Amino acid sequence: MGANAFDSTISRIKQGLNTPLPGFEAQNRMAPSFRGGSPFRTQPDSTTGKSAVLICIYPQQHEPTTILIKRTTYNGAHSGQVSFPGGKYEKSDESLTATALREAYEEVGLSPSAVEVIGNLTPLFIPVTNLLVQPVVGVISKPPALRINKEEVEYPIFVNLMDLKNPGNCSAKLVDVMGTTISAPCFLTGNEFIWGATAMIISELICLY
Repeated sequence: MGANAFDSTISRIKQGLNTPLPGFEAQNRMAPSFRGGSPFRTQPDSTTGKSAVLICIYPQQHEPTTILIKRTTYNGAHSGQVSFPGGKYEKSDESLTATALREAYEEVGLSPSAVEVIGNLTPLFIPVTNLLVQPVVGVISKPPALRINKEEVEYPIFVNLMDLKNPGNCSAKLVDVMGTTISAPCFLTGNEFIWGATAMIISELICLY
């Protein structure tokens, strides 16, 4: 794309965020497939917690780029996975937008004051953790200087948004979810596989630009 690729992409995303969102139909294109049906509940209920992630977009040599993270290995559902910075809502958070900004600051050192929040994507229920995640879309004006929290983040991953729209970067892989092997659609970026909730969020995002 040309030198104005960043500006034109952000303009289209803003327009898309101010119209009815693609929602579940777009998310579901990248949903993992359980043979015989999912062993997990598919809808949130009164026990479901709240969380938020930040899709932070910035210009890298005029190209729209976002920050993902490789999570550290731990005894949990998202161990070693690629995701957007984010986490659980806390009572001290004024809103889920505040949750996303706080978590991004804690995980990668992204200053909340540097982020212009331009809207939200469709909330997504994550059955394996019983959380309803709110994707928050934000923009910063230049590549950020990050401070990585090594307890939570193995390393950051920088992805050109245009690469995510390339059909050649879509694939599928077999993954283990709580002892069950499933086929998961995924995005490929470098040596990384982006699947699960993060891929479903991206699937809606790319419909906007």
